[in-house]
Amino acid sequence: MLDRMFSAEALEEALWILKNEFPLALWETFYVTVLATLFAIILGMPLGVLLVTGEKGGVRPLPAWLMQVLNVVINLLRSVPFLILMILVFPLTRLIVGTTVGTVASIVPLVIAAFPFVARLIEGSLREVNPNIIEAAQSMGASPFQIVWKVMIPESVPSLISNVTIAVTTVLGYSAMSGIIGGGGLGKIAINYGYYRYKYLVMLMAVILLILLVQVFQSLGTYLSVHSDKRIRNRKK
Repeated sequence: MLDRMFSAEALEEALWILKNEFPLALWETFYVTVLATLFAIILGMPLGVLLVTGEKGGVRPLPAWLMQVLNVVINLLRSVPFLILMILVFPLTRLIVGTTVGTVASIVPLVIAAFPFVARLIEGSLREVNPNIIEAAQSMGASPFQIVWKVMIPESVPSLISNVTIAVTTVLGYSAMSGIIGGGGLGKIAINYGYYRYKYLVMLMAVILLILLVQVFQSLGTYLSVHSDKRIRNRKK
């Protein structure tokens, strides 16, 4: 099998695919990942904030039954495997984008799969904020809105960036799986050539590019997280 995989004919075909199909696939994977993560943050951040501020003893407690419903819904969405979720949301995907196949269509299930995960990540970041800082803000008469946007979020920026980076790499992995239902990007190339046509060299190249993308996102996230951490900046001074 290795002989066929690295034969002259296989190498020539893989180089042709690399030149003609991989640039578009790489771009599709990049923008689907970024857009899906952005929409997941837009939906997930308010939920993450509510999970912290709305609990008993939070800055803006909400009814216990509402918090229980919110937690159950988030846990249910997180527990559904992504491949099954993609099929379950076909009607919603068709309603929003008019089709269930293609690169744009894959964004809908990606967002639905990612935003509960993002909500939990945001919740974890906000819980790391020193309670004494929140109590000081409350004693100064700050409103719940001011405490969230001027105290909790600014204080948790390094952790938020780290967790958003985790979300990006998770969505990137999901985007590769979306190739099974006709989504575009590197996942589609890996499945079409590696699984259906047994072009393992092409699949290997797609996997390598996915790994490189993960490294780029992770390195950028780590850099931003470190440089936004006031403790590290003060230590350097």
